[in-house]
Amino acid sequence: MNLRPRERRPFSGFTKAEVEKMEQLLIESKEQSLDEDVFKRLARFFNRSSNRAGKPILKWTEIQSWFQKEQQNSPKQISLGAAEKLPVIAEALTRNETTGNLKLLEGEKGQDISRLEYEARSSKDGAWYDVDAFLSHRFLNSGDLEVYVRYAGFGAEEDEWVNVRNDLRERSVAFEHSECQKVKAGDLVVCFQERQDQARYYDAHVIHIQRRLHDIRGCRCLFLIRYDHDNTHERVPLKRLCCRPNMLARLENN
Repeated sequence: MNLRPRERRPFSGFTKAEVEKMEQLLIESKEQSLDEDVFKRLARFFNRSSNRAGKPILKWTEIQSWFQKEQQNSPKQISLGAAEKLPVIAEALTRNETTGNLKLLEGEKGQDISRLEYEARSSKDGAWYDVDAFLSHRFLNSGDLEVYVRYAGFGAEEDEWVNVRNDLRERSVAFEHSECQKVKAGDLVVCFQERQDQARYYDAHVIHIQRRLHDIRGCRCLFLIRYDHDNTHERVPLKRLCCRPNMLARLENN
């Protein structure tokens, strides 16, 4: 389940507090160029901070490079700490005022993101991966929100920006053997696709179901599915399928 290699990243030895400080300054500067003295003062301030104890000494040129990169990028990357100083966008991403936890105000209003499990669709292969952590977020010029995620079981080199509206959702749930009779043709499911060199989760639709008697091993039915990303078909057992939370609610109500 390896993702494609990422490009080598530039210097990233800043602490979280340092990044938040620089992002705040970047916002306040309103995209105006900062002079060399500002970078030198920041370097002295950071190097004297207790947060840098035991870490390499920062060069002012490293700070300058960070600002140049951020000013060239569009949109700017805004960390969660710096975002607290920005106006709250109620239908996007905000923080719980009591706990400080992230919450997405889409679907069920005010759900704590820390209390839910999420999956994100990678732009590299179109497959869905479990989200381990939300590291940052940013707003695009279009007004869309992106979050910077770390995938469960992967390192920082695979961290990725994903679009909240299109590529982030509550995690899919594996079917129980007893639920197979409630699965219908046309249902959206998530299928574990196994190939010789990869195994990934993709969206798929149920085309046809071959019902079979269950035995001691559980469900023996076969499901003909069509993968949404390439329109290929495959016949799979129930154990390779996961259901979406909205479908799970339907199953529980039947």
